[in-house]
Amino acid sequence: MSKFVVTFTWKVERHHQKVLRQFLREDCQMSKKGLADIKFNGGLITVNGIETTVRSPLQCGDIVTVGLPAERRSGALDVEHIPLSIVFEDDHFIVIDKMAGMSTIPSREHPNGSLANAVLGYYDRIGLTTTFHAVNRLDRDTSGLLIIAKHRFAHDRLSTLQQEGKVKRNYHAIVQGHVNQRKGTIDAPIGRSTDSIITRTVTKNGKRAITHYEVIMHKPHYTLLSIRLETGRTHQIRVHFSYIGHPLLGDDLYGGSKDLILRQALHCSKVTFLHPFTGKEVEVHSPLSEDLASLISTDFS
Repeated sequence: MSKFVVTFTWKVERHHQKVLRQFLREDCQMSKKGLADIKFNGGLITVNGIETTVRSPLQCGDIVTVGLPAERRSGALDVEHIPLSIVFEDDHFIVIDKMAGMSTIPSREHPNGSLANAVLGYYDRIGLTTTFHAVNRLDRDTSGLLIIAKHRFAHDRLSTLQQEGKVKRNYHAIVQGHVNQRKGTIDAPIGRSTDSIITRTVTKNGKRAITHYEVIMHKPHYTLLSIRLETGRTHQIRVHFSYIGHPLLGDDLYGGSKDLILRQALHCSKVTFLHPFTGKEVEVHSPLSEDLASLISTDFS
């Protein structure tokens, strides 16, 4: 078992008269903090197999190898061995199909049983000495796909790509009423509610939030939608559809009825991202969760 979380190897393709630090920062996009972590916490940097300092000059054809050190975990985060549905995995990322009812991270109300607890248990089983890095999060009662980075460098790189719009998330939602427009875009800023630390609302002082949707199916009392987020504000889908008069079924926080389902009818069905280390696009799908599939197959007319 390697003592490093992961090892990278790069070839210097051209003579650019850079020292190693410049190459790692500018060409490999490693952060200053990341380089310090390698230096002081047990990582390794070699050029042509020889350990060296980041001040060393490079030549065309040099082989640079970096071993990322083990990462410390928060003492407040317990390890739990909870089954996970892993639908994609490589040395840098895991995509997990999260069940409804599982928090992404622990909270005061739910200190255990979170995805973070479960992922640390999985890391222990495979001998990976790292901690939990969620690239995106899902509300406790939202099911579906969630991207986890296996190390800080992967998290930093994919978070940057996410800010550039190169991480895309698609959802299915069941909303109350009959959505008349077959396709549409909700462009309405979202901010904190003035009377709650939990809820969000559409407000002119909020951050810009854009949600694209398309009707998949009409039922007598609700509509199944396909949704694509252009931005990622807290509770964005829930807030936006409540704002246009079609709250999600089960979402009583934003005006939805719990008559047919006891959680918000929302499922992350597809994630697509540009892999920062291979340059290839990764696309992962998740079928509609069992409770939502059962709901739309039932005729309530």
